Amino acid sequence: MTVSLPFVFVLALVAWFAVKTLHIRPWLVVVLVLLGFYLQDTFLGPAIDSSTRTGVDVINDTTK
Repeated sequence: MTVSLPFVFVLALVAWFAVKTLHIRPWLVVVLVLLGFYLQDTFLGPAIDSSTRTGVDVINDTTK
């Protein structure tokens, strides 16, 4: 049985864990999310997307 879990959900869980256990302030999480949206529109966007997909493929062992 294969369980599919969206990467955004995993990142949301990590953020929630960081706020609850590491006592990171929620406004800092919001700032980092906004930074990610701004980085998406720069020349770094494709590189970040490619490296994220490669990392997920390595973890899932689904390399092409």
